[in-house]
Amino acid sequence: MVFGQISGRESLRDLLVVIKAHQRKSYHLGFSKSVTLSNLAKANEKRSFLIFEQYANYLIVLARSKSNESDLGINGKVYAFDSTTIDLCLGVFWWATFRKTKPE
Repeated sequence: MVFGQISGRESLRDLLVVIKAHQRKSYHLGFSKSVTLSNLAKANEKRSFLIFEQYANYLIVLARSKSNESDLGINGKVYAFDSTTIDLCLGVFWWATFRKTKPE
């Protein structure tokens, strides 16, 4: 389940697809020979979520201990912005200008 969280899987079926795609590496990832959807569902059902919560808290403490406390000399609040590019459909956004090359 931790592998599924870290790799950003959205469902058990999605996780199973990734595991099967890397079947040759499954031993090194800590999986047994056969991972099935029912095995994942049973493990998810029987295992307490607190295990993952405690592990996440441990990782947060570990990351904070390794982070640099320097604020780069910036006074005030610091914000992070997501600059992910989103493709737009020109049929809907007719007013958008389109370029095929990067500006020099």
